[in-house]
Amino acid sequence: MLFYFTATGNSLYAAKQLESKLVSIAQAIHDVSKTYTADKIGIVCPVFGHEVPTLVREFLEQSTFVTPYFYMILTYGNRHGGASELAKKMLEEIGITPSYINVLLMVDNFLPGFDMNQQKSLDKKVEEQIRKIQKDLEAEKHYISPVTDEDRAAHREYLARRAKMPANAFTDMYRITEKCIGCEICAKICPKKCFTVKEQKSRWNSEGCMSCMACIHACPMMAIQMNMPEKNTKARYRNENISICEIIDANNQSEIQK
Repeated sequence: MLFYFTATGNSLYAAKQLESKLVSIAQAIHDVSKTYTADKIGIVCPVFGHEVPTLVREFLEQSTFVTPYFYMILTYGNRHGGASELAKKMLEEIGITPSYINVLLMVDNFLPGFDMNQQKSLDKKVEEQIRKIQKDLEAEKHYISPVTDEDRAAHREYLARRAKMPANAFTDMYRITEKCIGCEICAKICPKKCFTVKEQKSRWNSEGCMSCMACIHACPMMAIQMNMPEKNTKARYRNENISICEIIDANNQSEIQK
């Protein structure tokens, strides 16, 4: 059994290579009973600021996992900043003892930091990394990806930089331009129901937003723009092996009462 959270398809693609029974965390968080039993239970998700998204942590805190082998795969795009160590600490605080935590380098979807066209052109040896993880999990290897002092310093640097940002940097992150056609893709792909569409125009509410960027990457008209500088305002990303419909199916909250 493998639970995943995905915004632009990377974590879903990785999850599909590792297990056949997949469960979206954006949907499972609404399960009335959150006790899960299996020979192996895993989590695949991206890291934001080197840590798991708030939605994933909330799901983990609310759930009980009955398994002898709990694992976590963390996708990242540039520096993981000691993500495995941070995740291990978080899991132990919750009361989960992980057997295996590894990191997986993929395309970085953070628009203020990276040009998506450049990111897509890089060979990050994703398939090679996934094959190694597959073998580890098949062998039920016990392993926590090592973390260096340089990794820890990168996380401290991030936290210091984040502390200096304006208080409204993430509550005033997006604007919706006149290019919006009211297609509702943003409303369907957002795992936190931050978008509403009225009179053929989308509106964004920052409450609950995780800055996962599923919305801005999925907008077919590029009508969603950032209020902070982007590296390339004309470039967006979705994992080439994952359809937009798959991400919508994973994240769509339209049938769930807020």
